[in-house]
Amino acid sequence: MVKSVPRPLVAGNWKMNGTTAMLKEPRLLAGMLRGVKLKCEVLVCPPATLARRVKAVMKGSRIKVGGQDCHWNVSGAHTGDVSAEMLKDAGCTAVIVGHSERRTNHAETDDMVAKKAKAAHAAGLIAIICIGETLDQRKSGKALEVASTQLKGSLPEGATAANTVIAYEPVWAIGTGLTPTVAEVAEVHTHIRNDLAKLMGDAGAGVRILYGGSVKPSNASELMAAANVNGALVGGASLKAPDFIGIIKAYM
Repeated sequence: MVKSVPRPLVAGNWKMNGTTAMLKEPRLLAGMLRGVKLKCEVLVCPPATLARRVKAVMKGSRIKVGGQDCHWNVSGAHTGDVSAEMLKDAGCTAVIVGHSERRTNHAETDDMVAKKAKAAHAAGLIAIICIGETLDQRKSGKALEVASTQLKGSLPEGATAANTVIAYEPVWAIGTGLTPTVAEVAEVHTHIRNDLAKLMGDAGAGVRILYGGSVKPSNASELMAAANVNGALVGGASLKAPDFIGIIKAYM
């Protein structure tokens, strides 16, 4: 039986941002964290074009590299897609799947997300499965229902505390500057924890649940202290090393 959750995780999602010039940021990040005793794991998810280069920059540090999406097939006629195996080959240890921007802009369903997570597991990657409600769903009181539905539909067979992370990202808080209250975050995270217990048994207690959505240095400590919050999935604030460090400080 799992008695405690693993170390928290702070993951930075660069989204569609980054060229070679931005390698100075992970280099600066690695330098700023050198010798610092952290109470969390740190992951940076740049565009796939930069994954191998960021991995090289991070050599010798404890910072890991992840991908932002993967296809559920190993290979094939899928122009523009990247497989989990390709990300693994580039040095990634994890991959984000089911981000709300993918669900919205690419019409990804829970079933598709589950297949991507399963592919990530098969490649030896940690799958960071994103779930979260829209503003209309929040206003109509369906936030917990949406979380349950997306979690059940997106969690593949074989998911464990070692290969799976859940990221709760209320869609209405992503990139808007709006943030739910600590009580609202705790309510959803506790609900997710209870659902994980139903779906995975005792193993559900060990799955990290990250919060994402306008996380910044000024609110990180308060959000990370909320019940059943085991880290953060950070968007815009992860693009600049000092800002990302400001969030990581919640675990320093």
